[in-house]
Amino acid sequence: MAVSDISITAGMRSNLLQLQETSKLTTRTQTRLASGKEVNSALDNPTNYFAAQSANQRATDLSDKKDNMSEAVQTVQAANAGITAITGLVSAAKGLAQSALSTSDTVTQSKLSVQYNTVRSQIDNLSSDSGYRGLNLLSSNNTLTVNFNENNSSKLNVVGFLANSGGLSLSAASNAWQAASDITTDAAKLDTALSTLRSNTQTLAANLNIITNRQTFTDSMINTLQTGADNLTLADMNQEGANMLALQTRQQLSTQSLSMSSQAAQSVLKLF
Repeated sequence: MAVSDISITAGMRSNLLQLQETSKLTTRTQTRLASGKEVNSALDNPTNYFAAQSANQRATDLSDKKDNMSEAVQTVQAANAGITAITGLVSAAKGLAQSALSTSDTVTQSKLSVQYNTVRSQIDNLSSDSGYRGLNLLSSNNTLTVNFNENNSSKLNVVGFLANSGGLSLSAASNAWQAASDITTDAAKLDTALSTLRSNTQTLAANLNIITNRQTFTDSMINTLQTGADNLTLADMNQEGANMLALQTRQQLSTQSLSMSSQAAQSVLKLF
């Protein structure tokens, strides 16, 4: 049916347009109340919509990086746990060497050298078991790369070191420790190994501190980005609630006004 097929009075047309406009505004307000957002699409406010979308996307990217940082922390902590345990074994091996130096009994020294070699093999086991999800910072000089921002331009390389007996230059007990010079030589190697372990512990601790600080910073940045996006798009729920009440009142008034406008046309029926 064409628009001109039915003629309505000017008053009815005006009130009908008011009802249609009120219906559109009511739908918009209902959408805002349901979503909690004033800007739900680019049609509402292109500038705010795309700015908020960009902020939210960056927050999502940083959230992914934060997950990677959490994994990096676990990798470093696994390495640190390994170093702590290896340090304990090296200290135990040093105690065996000191015991061997304190006696002249070759049988005892031989037995202590066997115990030393057992401890040495356990150092190798600990070094190989200190990895996390396939990455071991105490084996094969692996490097852990931790990316801090969305384009990977900010990063930290955590360089591991070989913490087994070979990496620490701990050879098998020389000549079954039958000579004091052999024991002294191995004891000196143990002192060097302890120094190496302590130095690398400090390095790992510094790297761990950097990563955890970046985690805290990333949390704050994500919160800032999300708050900024919300400020651009969120609706004032009190205002939208008041708008809904006003629109409902306007709709009722427009309906009554339309009814009154139609009374002139209805009076024609009284002639029949």
